[in-house]
Amino acid sequence: MTGSRERLLKTLEAYAVRYSAEKDRVSRYLQLLKHADAFQRTHLPGHITGSAFIVSSDFKQTLLVHHAKLNRWLQPGGHADGDTDVVRVAMREANEETGLKHLEILTRDIFDLDIHPIPARKDFPSHDHYDIRYVVNASTEEKIVVSEESFDVKWVPLEILEKYSDEKSLLRMREKLAHLYLKS
Repeated sequence: MTGSRERLLKTLEAYAVRYSAEKDRVSRYLQLLKHADAFQRTHLPGHITGSAFIVSSDFKQTLLVHHAKLNRWLQPGGHADGDTDVVRVAMREANEETGLKHLEILTRDIFDLDIHPIPARKDFPSHDHYDIRYVVNASTEEKIVVSEESFDVKWVPLEILEKYSDEKSLLRMREKLAHLYLKS
């Protein structure tokens, strides 16, 4: 497991170089990762999560889940639960939340970082998710499944993403996708 944590630190450093405007965010991740329990959902005030920005093979659609607890359209993702291989976490969560079996990670490089607040529940205080995101490819032909964690799962055309979500981080990932994969 130590190797996964070391790989993550290196990919965070590379991310900071690639997206220099996000260095402050990367610094917050590096601070969090000094804690041994950073990958445990019980670590407060925040912990590592992993998610997948799933895109169609033509890069025109993304697969979103209508998250039941948060009542928002989001990319699939979830808690690391002690797993320091965040790529594996993102892929596991993508499979569990969508039912897709044929997922292909486009690169093990971090696609996006986001730190977002999670509201308090009766059994757990408010806290932050330090979400590490990867871009993943999937076929729109494969059958999707709605898990008990979601109200719905749907392929959404990227050109109308705002009709489903005004989440800044989702819109930012759309822009990064266009910059990285849709250059003319």
